[in-house]
Amino acid sequence: MSTDASGKKRDIAVILDTDGETGRLSDPGTIVVYSKNGYSWEVARETEFSIDKSQGLPELRQKMLELKDFLADCRIFAAKSASGAMFFELEKSGFNIWEVSGRPAEFLDSIVEQEIAEDRAEKPEPLEIPVPLEVSPKNYYISIKEIQGKVPDLSSKMILQDFINRKKFESLEIACDHVPPWIELDARRIGLMMETEKKAPCEYLVRLAPDS
Repeated sequence: MSTDASGKKRDIAVILDTDGETGRLSDPGTIVVYSKNGYSWEVARETEFSIDKSQGLPELRQKMLELKDFLADCRIFAAKSASGAMFFELEKSGFNIWEVSGRPAEFLDSIVEQEIAEDRAEKPEPLEIPVPLEVSPKNYYISIKEIQGKVPDLSSKMILQDFINRKKFESLEIACDHVPPWIELDARRIGLMMETEKKAPCEYLVRLAPDS
């Protein structure tokens, strides 16, 4: 089990396609757990993974139980894209899920660096958290893309989760370079409608409103 300078465990599980690059959570693939040994990453264990969607929820639950047993103490998971039932099951079980493309050697160190940055940002140190701008009564706008460009240590959850969960708005527009998966999860949980518009490559606009 690999640890960082703080002693925290940082093993990373990655779902890979047949080309050895990150795959989608919803597609069959090979799940590999990487552990850092000194300056290099090594394969700790791996397993083939697929879900027969025709079998419905019981199949999903059984496969997720087997997957969590396989992952053991590993709580970081990387995939090309994360959505759907498998994502929600992992999110509920306390996994940090990262959407990245490419081969593991290209991004494992980066994920650990960002995990450490989020841990530091979550410490009770004085950090000014920007709030959405009220453009008209109860209608808000915020660009997390712009904020994180200036303050990389601020995660999207730190900026927006409390504001969204309070539901004290009629609409909220969020500009971002990718759609944070946790927003969809929270929107469903608290009864918000969510629309996503792709404005340009790496530029999205998410709209949230109460589901009336």
